[in-house]
Amino acid sequence: MNTPDAAGRDATARPGKRILLAAPRGYCAGVDRAVDAVEQALAHYGAPIYVRKEIVHNSYVVEALSRRGAVFVSETDEVPEGARVVFSAHGVSPAVHAQAAARHLQTIDATCPLVTKVHKQAIRFAKDDYDIILVGHSGHEEVEGTQGEAPEHIQVVNGPSDVASIQVRDPDKVAWISQTTLSVDETLETVRLLRERFPNLLDPPGEDICYATQNRQGAVKAIAPRVDVMIVVGSGNSSNSVRLKEVALEAGVPAAHRVDHAGELEDSWFDGADTVGVTSGASVPEILVHDVIERLGELGFSEVEEVRTATEKITFSLPKNLRADLKAAGGDQAPQRRRRPSPDHTC
Repeated sequence: MNTPDAAGRDATARPGKRILLAAPRGYCAGVDRAVDAVEQALAHYGAPIYVRKEIVHNSYVVEALSRRGAVFVSETDEVPEGARVVFSAHGVSPAVHAQAAARHLQTIDATCPLVTKVHKQAIRFAKDDYDIILVGHSGHEEVEGTQGEAPEHIQVVNGPSDVASIQVRDPDKVAWISQTTLSVDETLETVRLLRERFPNLLDPPGEDICYATQNRQGAVKAIAPRVDVMIVVGSGNSSNSVRLKEVALEAGVPAAHRVDHAGELEDSWFDGADTVGVTSGASVPEILVHDVIERLGELGFSEVEEVRTATEKITFSLPKNLRADLKAAGGDQAPQRRRRPSPDHTC
């Protein structure tokens, strides 16, 4: 009779060395749109194309676009007056739009439509004079952009430990919204505590944590009981990638590591391991996952099994003004979005 260990794994009947590859993983629709916007702008208008902040939080993507002529800046005042600038997928505040207009910048807004949806929620709640609790990570670009829509109404709560210190004008007139890339479970706990303090807490209309974040976390939870080590491919400033590592550990994986690329893998991480889980954040190109799998193969993990928990088919159109310019240059037909190779061949 086989005996399960403390995490529910079969301690006597382990499989051979293998990789469980989470699906969905990698690029989401918003990231694909933002990266494509910069690539299309470079091809159509020519270099340089300025980009405020990192277009997406992945060092490989940023370096690749830089080589093609994208110039990444921290603020709009670093962009030459009248030049063309792309706003990142994380969104910007109205103040940033105003600064760009004052400098006569030609803007391409690559904000993810799901982030834009949260901005609109903030505007609506503020118009109705609610105190708004924004569940998110202080200092993150998405949070700064959302908070900028109604700074006098919005306060940021980083997690459950912040709930007790919240001060509002009217406890019966409080609403909450959230950053799109948070841990689903931690956000639910934060909202539960918020509702204990404010029983009439108003929910946002629909989910704020995006479908891709939820799907990638769900895939990690599905393979977690079957792996000894989890590798998350993604950059350290990528909120959703960092959350994937946390979710893996919370789901019972003995060890989890986040790496930017295969070169950061350490052989010692896999001592005694039979099964390694691999996933990637929503801003990670699939080539980086392939490199990790190849390196793991050199360490003896030669069998790869993809474990799919959802199929994603969402795509977003390019920003309107870029789309119009591309259409005008190409005739009557609007440009077709190029689908990148991805584990789903979709978003």
